[in-house]
Amino acid sequence: MSEFASSTPRRFGISPSLVQLSSVRFKEYLREPEAVFWTFAFPIILAIGLGIAFRNRPAEVVHIAVVGPSAAATRVTAAARADSGLAVEQLPADSASGALRIGRVALVVVPRADGTVEYQFDETRPDARSARLLVDNAIQRGYGRANTVGVSETHVRERGSRYIDFVIPGLLGMNIMGSSIWGLGFTIVDARRKKLLKRLVATPMSRVEYLLAYLISRLVLLVAEVIVLLDFAAVFFGVPVRGSFIQLSLIILASVFAFGGLGLLIASRAQTIEGASGLMNVTMMPMWVLSGVFFSSENFPKAFQPLIQALPLTATNNALRASMLRGEGWTVVGPEILLLLAWAIATLWLALKWFRWR
Repeated sequence: MSEFASSTPRRFGISPSLVQLSSVRFKEYLREPEAVFWTFAFPIILAIGLGIAFRNRPAEVVHIAVVGPSAAATRVTAAARADSGLAVEQLPADSASGALRIGRVALVVVPRADGTVEYQFDETRPDARSARLLVDNAIQRGYGRANTVGVSETHVRERGSRYIDFVIPGLLGMNIMGSSIWGLGFTIVDARRKKLLKRLVATPMSRVEYLLAYLISRLVLLVAEVIVLLDFAAVFFGVPVRGSFIQLSLIILASVFAFGGLGLLIASRAQTIEGASGLMNVTMMPMWVLSGVFFSSENFPKAFQPLIQALPLTATNNALRASMLRGEGWTVVGPEILLLLAWAIATLWLALKWFRWR
């Protein structure tokens, strides 16, 4: 490599060592079918599963029980059955309580002798709270309550508001993080474990060129991966991409360098695959949970929001959703990109400072 590097001129200012190292990384990747599967096929399979599981469906029917038989129970049951969103059955008191305990019904209605009714339900269950409102409205109407305000309905179905629209940017961000950290970290630690880094240190190749080759190869692969996933989501699920191509490209570029820096930092000192695996899991697992991949990060308490919003995966997901789903401008997307660049600069600087060949 020394003779090659000294005799081969630079083309367009690019070091021949960097070109050769990047080429080697591509060839190594293509020789691993399982890596190709996890990079390209797995996100699509996951998107199909989530798209089917959380597809738009008609309103669910809520199951309730009325304690009977009695004349009051018959009247309450008739009133509740007038609402098509309720599935009503009359049960003895013991059976109704048992059905409520195991979750077979969301609410039990107990008609009283004085003409009132009692609702028995778990107030911490969202479906039970919805059942309480539906049942009370149906009973009040059945007993003669009239609407005092006229209402009308307008049904709006807009692309960008479905769950699959929400989860695709999250899957994209999660895949960028996983591919960057795992793809870089494992490969470098494996090369160190096999004493390959020890041999490379004898060449004129610089530390920057070696690490940069990993980032370049990962960036090119991720571009292909993003194109495949977004095209699939747009064709099969109609997921919108309202932002500009330049904006989306900059988000992905900043994300790759941020997570690539984390992967290089983790691999800078780790000696074994087991040690590197533990560090990667400790790094990524909190972001899987907190950063809004499958549900909004705003569900967590406000006290944790400053920490959550500072995580690189949160910034990636926020920027992707703002660009893809809402078509926001640079005033919204720009701060997220700057945060990712700050992560990239800090982690790459630390990785270069702490990196060990042996």
